[in-house]
Amino acid sequence: MNSGASECRDGLSAGHGGEPVSVWVQRWTSLVPVGGTVLDVACGLGRHTRWFLARGHRVFAVDRSAEAIDGTRALAPSDTVGRLETRVADLEAGPWPFAGQGFDAVVVTNYLWRPLLPVIVDGVAPGGVLIYETFAAGNEAFGKPSRADFLLQPGELLAACAGLRVVAFEDGYLDGPPRRVQRIAAVRAGADGSWPPLPL
Repeated sequence: MNSGASECRDGLSAGHGGEPVSVWVQRWTSLVPVGGTVLDVACGLGRHTRWFLARGHRVFAVDRSAEAIDGTRALAPSDTVGRLETRVADLEAGPWPFAGQGFDAVVVTNYLWRPLLPVIVDGVAPGGVLIYETFAAGNEAFGKPSRADFLLQPGELLAACAGLRVVAFEDGYLDGPPRRVQRIAAVRAGADGSWPPLPL
């Protein structure tokens, strides 16, 4: 178990993943192709898994905690059978469980493990979208996570998304609870080189 991920999660409610759906995720859900596949990285109790299942997507949910994955399955709507695949995997110590796979959307919130950043970005299929939101430098003023190793530095998320087209990026303070975050929505060109339709 990596102490950085633990520190990050300790800064959240005890039921990581049981919080309301991220406003950032809600805002950019329209970029996900209709019926497309979604990878929910470090899904916790599956708040975003349930969000995308309710919108007709097939969702792959992964977390290192078997308890969290059990909770994700238990909380999933009953009419989504066949559209939810869950995996227990230590993303920081084990192999990437989705090697060679691409997804129409990759969603990450409240999680950072730097060695995975390029792997996560590579997981966005042609025409797909990355929706990412996590803690940033300055969050130490508000509590955990507070170690620099687990706080995005200025411009770091933008640099990680080189090769994608950035639709929106924010680096700043959020209320309720107070925290400093970076968040991005970025799309990959389609197989034919065209860009997915973008909101005005």
